[in-house]
Amino acid sequence: MKSQALTPFLLAGSLVVAFLATCQAGSIAVYWGQNDGEASLAETCASGNYEFVILAFLPKFGKGQTPELNLASHCDPSSGGCRSQSKDIQSCQRSGVKVLLSIGGGDGTLQECGSYGLSSPGDASQVAMYLWNNYLGGTSSSRPLGDAVLDGIDFDIELGSAKFWNNLATDLKKLGKTVLLSAAPQCPFPDEWDGGAINTGLFDFVWVQFYNNEECQFSAGRSAFLNAWKKWESVPAGKIFLGLPASKDAAGTGFVPARELTSRVLPLIKGSPKYGGVMLWSKFYDDRTGYSDAIKSHV
Repeated sequence: MKSQALTPFLLAGSLVVAFLATCQAGSIAVYWGQNDGEASLAETCASGNYEFVILAFLPKFGKGQTPELNLASHCDPSSGGCRSQSKDIQSCQRSGVKVLLSIGGGDGTLQECGSYGLSSPGDASQVAMYLWNNYLGGTSSSRPLGDAVLDGIDFDIELGSAKFWNNLATDLKKLGKTVLLSAAPQCPFPDEWDGGAINTGLFDFVWVQFYNNEECQFSAGRSAFLNAWKKWESVPAGKIFLGLPASKDAAGTGFVPARELTSRVLPLIKGSPKYGGVMLWSKFYDDRTGYSDAIKSHV
């Protein structure tokens, strides 16, 4: 009789375990570096909210240009001041946070900082070698962030030509197999700039910008959003992240209140085998809204 009485309980328990197994545990990635008044890099990682911090940006490189890092008022790379970030980067990594450098950026960054692009496969190789020697596992006397070895490179390509980004991705992986590659495409599929690079199958993470694109962000409706998400699931990449603004002020459109995200949006995609979590733009706005605090236990 006891075994019979326990059978429904055990069955229910196994069903719960099976259900939990289908729900992918996600992570939060956040962009850091482009706003005055945001928490320091060390404080960002110490919060425990993020598994990925993406340094934004390297907005000038390629086409024979001398690459230039821009981290707004956090530090001045031209005077060597950004080397002080090395300790913070290493502190992040000791706590298990992966730190990547984002190359590219949008109009706002470029108005002040220059331009980027690749003119040939050879140009892509030169940029890859520069990134390897100055930010990754190589050596250089002019490493802008000091001795810290970053975990990877993020492709936030939003302007210019779509050519040769696949070459850059391939060259980076040849230089270091453990170098993480991520991309931040727009949600209309396929992405005009990052699509070719992502199709190499070399990208570990793709944080899709479901904002500033009204036709595919959640406000366009459940079916439009899911249609876009399923298309992104089809790319040959590791994990797909839902990219969102951390406040209404962080983007023109696409903000999803935390309660709506956790109750209506995440349940639609967390069952995906490629679901990786949520990407936020950016730490500055997250500091002001507490968005990551509100969603962390649900991601």
